[in-house]
Amino acid sequence: MKKYFKFSLSALTLLCAVSAQAAGEAKNVIFFLGDGMGPVTVTASRIFKYGEAGKLTMETLGRTARVKTYSLDAQTTDSAPSMAAYMTGVKSRNEVLSMDGNAKAQGAFAPGKDATTGVSNAVNNCPATGNGVAVPTLLEQAIAKSKATGVVTTARLTHATPAATYAHICNRNAEYDIARQAVPGGAGYNAALGTGVDVLLGGTSYFWRPFISTDPIYKKGRPDGRDLVAELKAKGYQSATDLTTFNAVPTAAGTKVIGLFDQAYLEGHMSYELDRDPTKEPSLAQMTSKAIDILSKNTNGYFLMVEGGRIDHALHGTNAKRALTDTIAFDDAIKAALDKVDLTNTLIVVTADHDHTMAFNGYSHRGNDILGKTTEYRGKTVVKAADGLPYTTLVFGNGGGPRKPTRDDLTNIDTTDKNYLQEVGVSLGSAGSETHGGGDVMLFAKGAGAAPFKGTIDNTKVNTLLKQALGF
Repeated sequence: MKKYFKFSLSALTLLCAVSAQAAGEAKNVIFFLGDGMGPVTVTASRIFKYGEAGKLTMETLGRTARVKTYSLDAQTTDSAPSMAAYMTGVKSRNEVLSMDGNAKAQGAFAPGKDATTGVSNAVNNCPATGNGVAVPTLLEQAIAKSKATGVVTTARLTHATPAATYAHICNRNAEYDIARQAVPGGAGYNAALGTGVDVLLGGTSYFWRPFISTDPIYKKGRPDGRDLVAELKAKGYQSATDLTTFNAVPTAAGTKVIGLFDQAYLEGHMSYELDRDPTKEPSLAQMTSKAIDILSKNTNGYFLMVEGGRIDHALHGTNAKRALTDTIAFDDAIKAALDKVDLTNTLIVVTADHDHTMAFNGYSHRGNDILGKTTEYRGKTVVKAADGLPYTTLVFGNGGGPRKPTRDDLTNIDTTDKNYLQEVGVSLGSAGSETHGGGDVMLFAKGAGAAPFKGTIDNTKVNTLLKQALGF
C-alpha cells in the first residue's frame, strides 16, 4: 500500500507539472521555421554533417510531432498561408498573409519596373472592403501583453514567412506595402505593433528604399519616395548593414534595431551559408544570439521568430548542397538559442512551413556521401540506371532550368560541388522552378509548455498550443 501511494503521488506530481506547463508556463517563446525544410532535407542534412547515426540539434529536443500543411484552397501550400496558420491559427488561401479565409490573393503587383518610366511598380493595397479581414498574429498578441518581439530571417524581411508575423495583406507580393506596415507612425503602419517590433534582422531590398534612378543596384526602390530605414531611425531604431555595424548594436534594455544585410545584392536575400563572407555578414546563429540578448531584457518576456529562409530557395533551384548547408546553419542557430535560454520558462519550437520534392533513393552503403552517386551497399561500387549511367542519392521530383532530353553521364562529374544541380523527374522548362511538396513536416519542441506537442496535428493547432503555453 505504501509503495502504491508513493507511485500515485509521483504520477500525480508529474501530471500537475505537465498541466502547469500547458497553461501559461512559458514566459518566452522562440519559434524556429526552416523554410521548405521537409523530412528528407532534415535526414540528408543530418547525414551530411553528422553521419547516419548522428543527430542534429533540433533532433535532440524532447517532443516531436508531424504537421499537416495544406492551405484553405490548395493541397500544397505556399509559405504565406502556412506561416500565417502558425501565427494566427486560421487557414487562409495561397499567397494571403495573416487574413481570414474570405481573403483572396488579388490586388498586388509583383516586384518589377515600369517599362516606360523605369520606376518601380506602385504599392497596390488589397481592396478596402469585401476581401477578408486581418487576423491577430502571435507577435501582435505578445506586444499586447507588453512582451518584447523579434523577427530574424536570412530572406528578405518582407518575404512571406517574416511578413506573416507583423503584416496583413491579401497578396504576399505586395512587399512595398508589407514594409511600410512595420514603420511606427507612418502611412500604412500596422497599429497593432504599438511602438514597433523590437528586433528586425534579415535581408535588405528596394522595398525599404526610395527610388533612385542613378543607383546601379536599387533602381527599383519605393515609388512613394519614402526611406523607411531613416523613418525607423527617427523612431529610435539602431541600424545595421554589415557585421561591423551589427556588432556595434547595443543589447541594453529597450534597444530597437533594424538590420538589413545583402552583401551579394541577391534581390534582398542574405547570402547562402556556403557563400557568406563571415567578415561582412552575420550568420543566422549570430543574429539569433543578438536578438535573444536584446529581447531577454524585457521583464515581461518575449516572442522571437527565426527563419532559415534560404533552405527553400536552394531547394527551388534543385541545389542540394546549398540547401543542406543552410539547414546546418539553421540548426546551429537553434543550438545558439539553447545555450542562452532557461528552458524552465522558455519554449522552443522548431518546424517547417512546407515540404519540397527532394527524394532520397537507392541502396547506397553506409558512409556514402549523401551528395554523391548512389552505390551498391555490399560492394560499395557505383550503381547505374537502366540507361547505363550513374545517378545520385538525392534527386528532385520536378525542377526548372536548362534540362536535356537525355541524362548527362555523371561518371566524371563532381556531384558534391556546391553548384551541382540535382537531376529532376519532371522538367518544368527553362523558366520554371522546383515546386513545394505537400507532405507533412516535422516539429520538434522543448521547454516550458512543450508537452502537448505530439502526434499528427494541423498547422493551426500549433498556434493553439503556442498560445496555451504563453497563457494567451
